[in-house]
Amino acid sequence: MTETGKTLRLRYEEGCLGAHALNFIGDRWALLVVRELMFQPKRFQMLRAGLPGVTASVLTQRLTQLVQAGVVAHDDVLGVYALTDAGRALHPVLRELCRWALRMPGHDPAKFISISALMISISATVDRARAAGSPLRAGFVSGKEGFEVTLSAAGIPQVRAMREPVADFVMEGSGNALAAAIYGPGPMALAAAGLVGLRGDHAAAQGFTSLFSLKPQISDSSESPDEIVQALGASST
Repeated sequence: MTETGKTLRLRYEEGCLGAHALNFIGDRWALLVVRELMFQPKRFQMLRAGLPGVTASVLTQRLTQLVQAGVVAHDDVLGVYALTDAGRALHPVLRELCRWALRMPGHDPAKFISISALMISISATVDRARAAGSPLRAGFVSGKEGFEVTLSAAGIPQVRAMREPVADFVMEGSGNALAAAIYGPGPMALAAAGLVGLRGDHAAAQGFTSLFSLKPQISDSSESPDEIVQALGASST
């Protein structure tokens, strides 16, 4: 692994903790790079595939800065980038940004969404009361990426990167097609239209996707640190 840099360019000369955090992750694309690495290490080109608007030079700059900040680690031998513990701890930040965005006008779900972005958004859009304790296991595959999603006793989606998910059902398609299946008319309708592949228990797929909505969610202040750690632990396994 490359050594974390000893110096960090300060963007904000303030004592505010929020400003201090932005000194590490406040540059354009930085949090989205973290998003793409949240569930598994990736090589440079795989990262670019999930960030179609970024140039190679800008992505290189952001990765260098995130490595220097101790948020990302780079394996020089394997050529892969992975989040450090500090990087993985940003999962709740990304989730709460998604929750906040649900309340803001102008969101266009038809624009590009990566499968990694979708896996984070489901933690912000789940109906936790209905999802709590559900035994359903969902599988999602998009290109070379696959994920298994289970629901904790508290209704928190737990995501594991698995090329061949072991689940009650597996949906396959682009990030946008899978998002439409989750937030739109449901997987059976999209499968019938040939927009997503669907194998396994169709009723389970319909029941699972009914737990998610793009309507504004009320943040649950009762979520305990143990629940957050549990979700993060599942994500990084």
